[in-house]
Amino acid sequence: MRSVGFLSMDDLDGYVSDDYLAVGPLNELGWNVQTVSWRNPSVDWNDFAAVVIRTPWDYQKEPDAFLRVLDSIDHSSARLENPLDIVHWNLNKRYLREMESYGCTIVPTLFDSVYTESEFDRWQQQFERGELIVKPTVSATAQHTYRLTEYDRSLESVFAEREFLVQPFIRSIESEGEYSLFYFGGEFSHAINKAPKPADFRVQEEHGGMITTIEPDEKLLKAGMDALDHMERELLYARVDLVRNDEGNFALMELELIEPALYFRMDKRSPELFAKHFDRRMNEL
Repeated sequence: MRSVGFLSMDDLDGYVSDDYLAVGPLNELGWNVQTVSWRNPSVDWNDFAAVVIRTPWDYQKEPDAFLRVLDSIDHSSARLENPLDIVHWNLNKRYLREMESYGCTIVPTLFDSVYTESEFDRWQQQFERGELIVKPTVSATAQHTYRLTEYDRSLESVFAEREFLVQPFIRSIESEGEYSLFYFGGEFSHAINKAPKPADFRVQEEHGGMITTIEPDEKLLKAGMDALDHMERELLYARVDLVRNDEGNFALMELELIEPALYFRMDKRSPELFAKHFDRRMNEL
């Protein structure tokens, strides 16, 4: 069997991951799967035919160190999935501005590096919205994501030395939730709805979010493909996160191409589809 590494973090306690569901289908195609921490300096990446970025959900704490590890994988004989240039592009949420320039509808977004009361007032005026979301441009699992109706002085230290983005709070997140569409090798796999628990706005399971499998309608499918089409290349995996905006259209919240949870357990066909496209891509080398 050829070996493939699933890149993870040291300890996934407190997180929900179902990547184990893809191990059986990969085994059947001749792949031995090993989960390996990106922080383990003793790993020889040449031992793997491929390394798939899966659950390194602490990378945002040390993004430069994470990128150095990925660079070492990229310079080994292992194939990195998704590719390093995609990671560099997708790591900073400024990519949303590029997606907007392509004609993709995104959640209105401002980028800033100065968190002051006067700036906060300006954001509210610009969005004509009293309720804002503020979060780092490099982030994961909703860490340091804040929903604010007024200036919070305690956050000055949080954003003192980091770039962040500001968005109007999208009201449909509370009433309707957020949608995620999954693609493997460019092929649509499945879709879910993620709704926050009562009195919260975060949809991640780690924060009590409720996950439901859905059958996407044509409008939702089109919004997902519109986002992916701008990539102009096939990727092993992609997750498109969408919300319904005030006009009733789907807007891109995030295009997750680095380490998205893939929710294999929500669709029994998805682990086999993932394995099929991984094996195909490797055999096309």
